[in-house]
Amino acid sequence: MSIQIGDRIPSLSLQVMGAKGPVDVTTDELFAGKKVVLFAVPGAFTPGCSMTHLPGFVVNADTIKARGVDSIICTSVNDAFVMGAWGKEQNAEAIIMLADGNAELATALGLTLDASGFKMGTRSKRYAMIVNDGVVELLNIDEKGIDVSSAETILAAL
Repeated sequence: MSIQIGDRIPSLSLQVMGAKGPVDVTTDELFAGKKVVLFAVPGAFTPGCSMTHLPGFVVNADTIKARGVDSIICTSVNDAFVMGAWGKEQNAEAIIMLADGNAELATALGLTLDASGFKMGTRSKRYAMIVNDGVVELLNIDEKGIDVSSAETILAAL
């Protein structure tokens, strides 16, 4: 069963890319006392994620933050090196690129995707959520395409 509205984001340690390499960061640090937009993609550098999903949040980051959001986090089942490089390539300075290399967050949220048919193993489903002080206020999971988890849809919900 996946996480639901009203549920708390689980306490986990993940990674972001720092100036000197991967840096551990906890979900408690990322979400406690903050309003956060968290969105997940099945894979960094994949077509839909690189051409539509992440770019939508990059373009709308200032507008999203102007509506009271403290941070925007993009997560994927990729390592910190890949997430850092992808963020750099996409000019995503305003977005925290959160590496879920072992699919721990995706698993804890109940939002994994079996992409083994594409030789990609366990991945995260495509979703977006609004989280306030660690509690999920909105959860939009895309089953196909990039509609309910798009930056524009989240912006309309803020």
